[in-house]
Amino acid sequence: MNSLDKIQSDLVKCGRCPRLREHCTKVAVEKRAAFAGEKYWGLPVPSFGDPQARLLIVGLAPAAHGANRTGRMFTGDRSGEWLYRALHKAGFANQPTSQARSDGLQLRDTWITAVAHCAPPDNKPLSEEVGHCAEFLQRELAVLNWKVILGLGQIALTGLWPHLKEKGPRPKFSHGAEVPLSGGRTLLLSYHPSQQNTFTKRLTEPMFDSVFARARDLVVPAAREAFGS
Repeated sequence: MNSLDKIQSDLVKCGRCPRLREHCTKVAVEKRAAFAGEKYWGLPVPSFGDPQARLLIVGLAPAAHGANRTGRMFTGDRSGEWLYRALHKAGFANQPTSQARSDGLQLRDTWITAVAHCAPPDNKPLSEEVGHCAEFLQRELAVLNWKVILGLGQIALTGLWPHLKEKGPRPKFSHGAEVPLSGGRTLLLSYHPSQQNTFTKRLTEPMFDSVFARARDLVVPAAREAFGS
């Protein structure tokens, strides 16, 4: 009973982090003025993508008025605009935008998860909260037939590394880093496409695109062919 559907079902029902559940529920009630007429998801946000994925993307956590509102990873916020544009350009998505769960977006050869599945205050989950979510990431790693894993940001790397069970110390984070893993797999690293990074030009579109181009090359370019791009 460790299918992806079962993992996501268990994840959505999780209540292990009272601080996060309280925050998500409060945000879903108070809302942002621009989304006052919308019903917020307000629950732990499930992972999203192709169950046959060879590219596994690990983010930080849902945004309060992004995925916590829409109920889909990286959907409805600026970070998602960057991510799905890059995925589409690299051939991993059928469209460059992600606005709502009903918008027709499909991913090919890609699965998106995170080290925390509830929106944290100030976008900073506590270490124990990341620990509470670790079970779901471990289960996904065991079920997915991934070949390349992309960590978005230092916190994603820190939360992810223990589950890879590689020998030696955790690699130092740097944008574009490529770390060989056992079994012919590869860990790629990128700055998170947060506004803090994109507004300051710490992360530019060419920098982000280059990471996904490399991921495409590593998983074999089947994703680009899938949507005829």
